[in-house]
Amino acid sequence: MKYLKGAALFIVAIVVLASFCKDKRITIFMVGDSTMANKDISGGKVERGWGMMLCNYFSDDVVVDNHAKNGRSSKSFIDEGLWDNVLDKITPGDYVFIQFGHNDEKDAPARHTEPGTTFDAALRKYVLETRAKGGIPVLFNAVVRRKFYREGDDSVDDELLRDTKYADEKINSDTLIDTHGAYLLSPLNVARELNVPFVDANKVTHDLEQSMGAIESRRLHMWFRPGEEPSVPEGRQDNTHYNIYGANIVASLLVDEIARQVPSLRKYVRHYDSSVASDGKGLYFNPQDAVDNAPSHKKTRILINKGTWKKPVVPKEKKIKFVMRKDAHWE
Repeated sequence: MKYLKGAALFIVAIVVLASFCKDKRITIFMVGDSTMANKDISGGKVERGWGMMLCNYFSDDVVVDNHAKNGRSSKSFIDEGLWDNVLDKITPGDYVFIQFGHNDEKDAPARHTEPGTTFDAALRKYVLETRAKGGIPVLFNAVVRRKFYREGDDSVDDELLRDTKYADEKINSDTLIDTHGAYLLSPLNVARELNVPFVDANKVTHDLEQSMGAIESRRLHMWFRPGEEPSVPEGRQDNTHYNIYGANIVASLLVDEIARQVPSLRKYVRHYDSSVASDGKGLYFNPQDAVDNAPSHKKTRILINKGTWKKPVVPKEKKIKFVMRKDAHWE
């Protein structure tokens, strides 16, 4: 009898352990600035950070926990206690994606760091403290600013760009002009020094914008003529921040580079033609819009994120396959 009780307890323990292992999901924590951050979607706002869209490119085995915040540098993110909030959550096996630079370049003492000294020191802190918690750090350099003009103020505050109205743009270069300088090198140098995976986000986004050219690359950004976008009725001319389309494209390209540089994540990467989410993390807010905008006579895979959704009407000429998250359901 004692043997049977012991065997039963052993079986229960195995079942509980197996269940725990099955439910264990990998968490990717993201720390960075506005180019990565989640955005306010109230009132139909269309600005997005690329990190906001990244969840669409991983399987259900991965959770993306985005802590990036507008206007923060590697210094201010630490000084404001934002990093401590992330550090408290890291468990062994979690990943931490670290991307700063845009605001480290600013002159404001609360944000400014110097490449080669204080910027590198801050990046080392993120890496070493992540590792101390059993996490896996991944360093990114800054995404490119869209600039096809050889002269101008490269130190313009990214946050002020939200108040810049549309105007005629000066273009006198066919080649994208770098605005980050040595700030691009610090993440690479620290990655080499501490043997950390490095994702060259600047090259990925540079190649994207360069391939699109000076005019077409506006489509990636918060660049709208007056009356073109209801959420910015007076227009906006912003070469730094992404719109829904731009953030999605950048996330799709960066996830492939992440898979190359962090092979342990490669098996979780997924690509879909479209995505739906109620929190602004998809290309569309409802399945019907995704179907309506899908091409005819072409196979289209649409990812449906968390929620209970009304099943859309699919025309006969459209070949749609819905991929449902585990916590997504039809009414």
